Amino acid sequence: MTGPGTSGPDNGHGAAPHDTSHDDASLAELGYKPELKRTLGNFHTFAAGISYISILTGTFQLFYFGIAHGGPAYWWSWPMVFVGQLMVALCFCELAARYPVAGSIYNWAKQLGGPHVGWLGGWMMLTASMVSLSAVALAYQVTLPQISSWFQFIGDGTGKSAAANAVLLGTVLVTFTTLVNAFGVKLMARINSAGVAIELIAAVILVLLLAAHITRGPSAVLNTFGLGAGESLGYFGAFLTASLASAYVMYGFDTASSLGEESKDPARNAPRAILRALIASFLIGGLILLFALLAVPDLHAKELSVDGLQYVVLATLGSTVGLIVLWCVVIAITVCELAVHTAGIRLAFAMARDNNLPAASLLAKVSPRFQTPVLPAVVIGLVAVGILFLNVNQPQIFSVITSIAIIMIYLAYLAVTLPMLVQRLRGRWTPLEGKFSLGKFGLPVNFLAVCWGIGMSVNLAWPRAAVYNATGPQHWYLRWGAFLFIGVVGLGGFAYYWFVQRKKTGVLAMHAAVRPGDDDTPDSPTPRTP
Repeated sequence: MTGPGTSGPDNGHGAAPHDTSHDDASLAELGYKPELKRTLGNFHTFAAGISYISILTGTFQLFYFGIAHGGPAYWWSWPMVFVGQLMVALCFCELAARYPVAGSIYNWAKQLGGPHVGWLGGWMMLTASMVSLSAVALAYQVTLPQISSWFQFIGDGTGKSAAANAVLLGTVLVTFTTLVNAFGVKLMARINSAGVAIELIAAVILVLLLAAHITRGPSAVLNTFGLGAGESLGYFGAFLTASLASAYVMYGFDTASSLGEESKDPARNAPRAILRALIASFLIGGLILLFALLAVPDLHAKELSVDGLQYVVLATLGSTVGLIVLWCVVIAITVCELAVHTAGIRLAFAMARDNNLPAASLLAKVSPRFQTPVLPAVVIGLVAVGILFLNVNQPQIFSVITSIAIIMIYLAYLAVTLPMLVQRLRGRWTPLEGKFSLGKFGLPVNFLAVCWGIGMSVNLAWPRAAVYNATGPQHWYLRWGAFLFIGVVGLGGFAYYWFVQRKKTGVLAMHAAVRPGDDDTPDSPTPRTP
């Protein structure tokens, strides 16, 4: 085991040791001293990003939703979402190279838009992380009962019993990720990397197996099932609703940079990990969805819009192979949950280190034994379980929690890309020399990233009964649930910051970089410049 500021025996791939002194110097320029152990190599960083995206988790969790609302033609939302998110990811690559720091979204928004924008972006992302933790945990219910009825502990798996059982299974998963994250980043990285390796191998094998069972031509993905007929926007409206199924999968790639203080050479490796994670997810996930539609025995089977990909796998590949694939999906869900929890912990630590959360000194404390922030792991886990239990008897829990989590993350991303665009227009943004740079394409890419973020946020929050009030009776406050929930979180949180926390903000002295002549007193915040 090696301490901060030193290098380990290798970089995780047998290469020569990496001198971490430059990495720590970059951190010191932002005002922080190195406290987290730099043990993560190239694959660990890539694994963090791709496990958050989690091809198998997202596609298996919401394929049913896409088919139900958009038919097979919903597949085209996959490349659409990829192009939009690629614009965002390219902007993040420049930022990851320049600011390789924990809690990336918060710190990037702070550097680009000032402390107020940074706090709001961080707060939205932190809340979204806890909601996402609940949303991902619900994926166990979509998969485990199909492996065996033994996992359906409550009721018969329909209506409220499905929601209640989902909460039970989700609570077990959140408890597991809390314990793993509390015991240190090295344990988390090992489990995460092993899980990602299994997921990638399983995903590629699944693509090949589905391809071998194709029964129809690619024109099947033009089939709309007549959805949207009679509506004001026609099929386009149905397609926008179904696109939630794709939008849910391709986010979280910034996690590769959020572990910047625990990675070796993050300014070089994080941008690569971000792009590799997003592109790999697009290619493999897109092929899984495409071949599933071409291989399923009956494209009009009602099980497609109920059980989704789980039905396709079992019906196409048979029970034995299908069950093996579903167990791989369970592993993917587990490591995805682990990555979401890890990213939330680093974000809470980063904000607390700046004295920007209640009980900041406790939340920012790094365990001397495990060298990881333990309290944020526990608090985030408890909040996620609380969100699950608030919805224990709600059959609509899947689509509602999922959509709210996505919107908040898109808004948090906007808190980065929008100020970045303003900086570019003012001529104040320059990428780190010698590192990842978009060059002359920076402005148009950044502009497209902002347009995409705004457009998709509005689309996902739109008060559709299909998403926010899928089962009766209809209530206006459920239909407008996204606006109400996010409005309360955003406005209420910022009001708290403005009237309470704003006056206290500043790097806590115990976490501040030590400079010659500094008075090393760990009991007061260090004033911070934006």
